[in-house]
Amino acid sequence: MMKKFPLHWQIITALVLGILFGTFLPNQVGYVSWMGEIFIRALKMIIIPLILSSIVSGVTNIGNAENLGRLGLKTILYYVMTSTIAIITGLLFVNLLQPGVGADLGLSRDVEELGVLERSFGQMLINIIPTNIFRAFVENEMLSVIFFAILFGFFITKTSRNARHTMTNFFDALFEVMMKVTFFIIRFAPFGVFGIVALQVSATDLVELAQSMGKYMLAVLLALAVHAGITLPLITRFIGKASPLKHFKNVTTPLLTAWSTSSSSATLPLTIQAVEENDGVSNKISSFTLPLGATINMDGTALYECVAAMFIAQAYGVDLSFGQQIIVVVTALLASIGAAGIPMAGMVMISVILSAVGLPLEGVGLILSVDRILDMFRTATNVWSDSCGAVVIAKSEGEELNV
Repeated sequence: MMKKFPLHWQIITALVLGILFGTFLPNQVGYVSWMGEIFIRALKMIIIPLILSSIVSGVTNIGNAENLGRLGLKTILYYVMTSTIAIITGLLFVNLLQPGVGADLGLSRDVEELGVLERSFGQMLINIIPTNIFRAFVENEMLSVIFFAILFGFFITKTSRNARHTMTNFFDALFEVMMKVTFFIIRFAPFGVFGIVALQVSATDLVELAQSMGKYMLAVLLALAVHAGITLPLITRFIGKASPLKHFKNVTTPLLTAWSTSSSSATLPLTIQAVEENDGVSNKISSFTLPLGATINMDGTALYECVAAMFIAQAYGVDLSFGQQIIVVVTALLASIGAAGIPMAGMVMISVILSAVGLPLEGVGLILSVDRILDMFRTATNVWSDSCGAVVIAKSEGEELNV
């Protein structure tokens, strides 16, 4: 790969070549799809150690409990606010376009691993505290890992000077090593993207999908466009006092990576690098806000889950009352917080919303066919919101940025 050929242009080129390969040589995708699988496996391999080391490092470098409490409150407030606005935007568009009215209910695909998730919000909060942290690592229970990392980092600051110095240096070094490993893997992103896109395109009849699910896709994409193109830039401009356009240029590479891999967690190291090196956000802010955002700030996912649940209700002829739609909004917000930053995680969480308002889970079969395409756009929105949050919070802490 040419060093002077920027990574985001390499990824765009790989995307175009992948689409062409999948369209014109669908029977040969087996020769290239392995690149996508290896790339995704490598990214998943580093997610847990990266998130653990980055949050512990971030918390220990924040310093005292007062700073941690203030920064944590600002971060969570921003994430809840943007996710709620995103869900309401989705609700507005799905009620306006009514994509499910008259939709074809041919449920041709089986729905796996989508049983009714009966955990209440209270139970979800209880389950954040892991009974076995190593099992949480193995099973990718992100909220538990984040809880443990914040607790561990906080109590490192309460130890003796020597112990604090040793542990802080250890996690700083571990985080640096994980970033080096990640950047090595990311160098192969164009090959991975080529394999992923070629496989997806070869398995999907794009024309048929556009005809049968076009209105539903339009509702999701329009709502995402409004949130990503209007709401978040306005927040960045007026609350963060920063230039949204300049910031967008600074984070082009992580956004393209998020779009192509459909994984906000996998894009995390690129997002951290972009906001630190290009925007000028300090490591203290980025290493705390961005890993937290990659797990609990799912604007695009929350919006999508709301639109999908409403679409399924419309397709089944179920007229949801205002109160039931409020339940959809609240449940979508809570479900998005628990959604892992991996491809298809949002699909599982939709079952929570459907159960909350009494809709049949079989309705998920309606949207499986186009989920991957929409997944790419909602993941990019998630990462865009995370990066805007880092800028807004850094500015609120008085940092001088390049935006």
